[in-house]
Amino acid sequence: MTTSEKTLTGYLTPEGFENDLKVEISLHPHIKCIHQWQRLFLVQGPPQNLAWAQLTLKNPQIMKISSIGDAAKLLKTQKCFWSPYLFHLHRRGTLIQEKLNKIPNTDYAFLQMIPNKKWGLWTLLSENEILFSSETNSALPSGEIHFQETKEAPSRAYLKLWEFFTTKQIYPQKGESCIDLGSCPGGWTWVLANLGVKVISVDTAPIDEKLLKNPQVQFLKKDAFKLKPDDVPPMDWVFSDIICTPARLYELVQVWLQSGRVKNMVCTIKFKGETDFATLSLFSQIPGSGIVHLNHNKHEVTWFRLNPS
Repeated sequence: MTTSEKTLTGYLTPEGFENDLKVEISLHPHIKCIHQWQRLFLVQGPPQNLAWAQLTLKNPQIMKISSIGDAAKLLKTQKCFWSPYLFHLHRRGTLIQEKLNKIPNTDYAFLQMIPNKKWGLWTLLSENEILFSSETNSALPSGEIHFQETKEAPSRAYLKLWEFFTTKQIYPQKGESCIDLGSCPGGWTWVLANLGVKVISVDTAPIDEKLLKNPQVQFLKKDAFKLKPDDVPPMDWVFSDIICTPARLYELVQVWLQSGRVKNMVCTIKFKGETDFATLSLFSQIPGSGIVHLNHNKHEVTWFRLNPS
């Protein structure tokens, strides 16, 4: 048996997307699902970057426990903060967590730094069996972030960009050029303008009136799919939250990448009906790119390619 065959990894998927993660795991050549507990999957193989995984658990362990106190004592030896995933045995699980740390009820401000804390995840498989991992890929409890929301934005789509910029701590700086493709009603344009950067906002439908008057915003009434990269100056950032099929978005992304006139791209891949895993695979093969399901995404994921320099 090889080392990878011995390695176990856990994945927690957002609520409602269990089947998407199950299919994604089945399509991956290097891993195999060996058990599923509702949103939590135990997989044979090393950790992978899976689009539908909200949280990755490295080297999860399964151990017997004799009591609530025994479970808490075991978890305390791991020297991390703990967040529970309780899919059953809620009362017993709550009593265990009460003996551990409190889960902070934090609503983050935009771009607020996330404390560099080590968060683990645990769950009860039965009254006398616990699964836990002190090593996860997030400094947030269960990999979830919530914000101090505002009513100033034209749409709640702004939360996706807030989340991406805050969790990555990478965002446009003053002096950098941005374009927002398919921008109406202007949620993403609003975020960019409030960063103090100039943004070209492109759509056939007008964006919010306040944004049209914003000196940081240049509105271009044009079909984003008919706009050529040569029609505008070279861009530091290209954004798109446009409603279209994944295949059509992939074609649009390729046009911009092949033009050599863009450094960074952040786009929402939206699915209508079943997830288009074939096109999702094409996006994942773009060099230097990544795909994540943000806490504020629905049946969609965020694809990005960031300039390595």
